[in-house]
Amino acid sequence: MFESAEIGHTIDKETYNLEVPILREALLDAQYRLREQARFPVLILINGVEGAGKGETIKLLSEWMDPRLIRVDSFDVPTDEELAHPPAWRYWRRLPPKGQTGIFFGNWYSKMLEDRVHGRIKSSELELAIDRAQRMERMLCKEGILIFKFWFHLSKKQMMKRLDSLKDDPLHSWRISPLDWQQSKTYDRFVKHGGLILRRSSRDFAPWYVIEGSDERYRSLTAGRLLLEGLNAALDAVDRPSTQPHAAPVDLNTDHLSLLGSLDLDQKLDKGAYKDLLVQEQARLSQLLRDRRLRKRGVLALFEGHDAAGKGSAIRRVTGALDPRLYRTVQIAAPSEDERAQPWLWRFWRNVPARGDFAIFDRSWYGRVLVERVEGFCTPDEWLRAYSEINDFEEQLVDAGVVVIKFWLSIDKETQLERFKEREDTPHKRFKITEEDWRNRDKWDDYGHAVADMVDRTSTEIAPWTLVEANDKRFARIKVLRTLNDALEAAIQ
Repeated sequence: MFESAEIGHTIDKETYNLEVPILREALLDAQYRLREQARFPVLILINGVEGAGKGETIKLLSEWMDPRLIRVDSFDVPTDEELAHPPAWRYWRRLPPKGQTGIFFGNWYSKMLEDRVHGRIKSSELELAIDRAQRMERMLCKEGILIFKFWFHLSKKQMMKRLDSLKDDPLHSWRISPLDWQQSKTYDRFVKHGGLILRRSSRDFAPWYVIEGSDERYRSLTAGRLLLEGLNAALDAVDRPSTQPHAAPVDLNTDHLSLLGSLDLDQKLDKGAYKDLLVQEQARLSQLLRDRRLRKRGVLALFEGHDAAGKGSAIRRVTGALDPRLYRTVQIAAPSEDERAQPWLWRFWRNVPARGDFAIFDRSWYGRVLVERVEGFCTPDEWLRAYSEINDFEEQLVDAGVVVIKFWLSIDKETQLERFKEREDTPHKRFKITEEDWRNRDKWDDYGHAVADMVDRTSTEIAPWTLVEANDKRFARIKVLRTLNDALEAAIQ
């Protein structure tokens, strides 16, 4: 993997001075085309041996290009806020929007490599970390992000020569950091495990580029050329419109309606029993959320369901007995312009609860495989791959200690019609009914198919769906509260 980087490539000063102005102009042109098209962002991952010119090269590229369209982030020691969230949260929230470039130092590869070099993880855990990184990068590329992965390399001999030349120079010794000395002792392990990471994670959608770093002119021109070539290729690519941009839902199951049709929607709870159970379950929830053991866990409850199924009223019964400081409600509507400029999961990652927090999602990421699928707001390819992306997302949440509880509130078509008419006839409820609600009703069976597919493909052992029979609102509210409490009790056992 690093053989070509051991050769010691050089570029003479005259050639460098002739090529730089041409390269700078071309990079600026490409950068402004990127901004004008605003079709995709660029993400550059910087890794490699200390002293190989990582920082110097990126500083130079920022001088050659418009720095207003570049954001550089360094993920060194995580902050307390970052430690309180799933590991990927810190990267997701810094992704560049369409038309701009993000540069990540200390990225996910840096973390896994450092942990393996210092024995904090085993080889099997490194393999799992690489696989997770691949899934993330594949998703980002599918969402349109252009990824460059640069590894700046020095041989051990070159590294030691650099340290020896600088350590006794009073004008330049400051350029040696404690990390340089540390890596000089762990160089062999660093390169061994680094080579494994590069071999396992260099893919056609996000390949690694190894840049020999002993000659600053060579490494600067090489990085600039690679960036320009890849950027121009992406900018010149002709958009291939889907042959069926609003294709009908793809059938995934043989009996789509059996799932919702099998629910006993006639289950009811009389008013007296409801009042008693409501007090009991709300008190139980309040006590559980104050339990010290839950301070080490995040809690995420999401609500999906038919229009007028009572999601809002169920959420109000969950929050009714809680101190407002104990929870946060996230209302999900159509994405904003800023959110459309990012991968589709970005707006949900931003709202993932930290340790000790309780987040309630009124609608969620499942809109991708429900309304976006049925209404044709995304392509079949996009919603079909969303199932695995959702499962991976929820797996990361659970692995980080987040308790994930998912509710689908189901009613029959006749009950929905009664509630729609009631909303139209009640002045203080009219805002709840829109033309879109009536239009969605015309696609009742299509939504039923989508729900069946969603549950079949995303009800996992670690994040199962709870289907709530909601024709009777009292029954539904108690089932939601009881399920939530049972999940919290199981989490602290």
